[in-house]
Amino acid sequence: MKQIEVVAAIIHDADGRIFATQRGYGDMKDGWEFPGGKMEQGETPEEALEREILEELDTRIQVERLVTTVEYDYPKFHLTMHCYWCSIESGQLTLKEHEAARWLTIEQINSVDWLPADKVVVDEGILKKDT
Repeated sequence: MKQIEVVAAIIHDADGRIFATQRGYGDMKDGWEFPGGKMEQGETPEEALEREILEELDTRIQVERLVTTVEYDYPKFHLTMHCYWCSIESGQLTLKEHEAARWLTIEQINSVDWLPADKVVVDEGILKKDT
């Protein structure tokens, strides 16, 4: 089975809300996720995440710490997703690749249709501990 390794930003704000994005392309179009993407050769996960968020959302983030790593088997590939707690350093979270985005409170966290691997993070209750 194909292996894909990605990084994801759990971006939070001062009010404890979490930033979620809706995919605008690919097989999983319309699913909600924590933004991020694939690491490039020679990048650390933190460097990859900073680059991906700058490319996708025109925003600089502060990568604070690793929250969890999710291993998930999709029908066509195995995903390893490293999820980092992040905050905004500068920028306005401009959507360049996503269809939509929302700031969600913990009470609203299940109001979107999360992609399966991202849903694992939501269901683990990790976000409640960190806000």
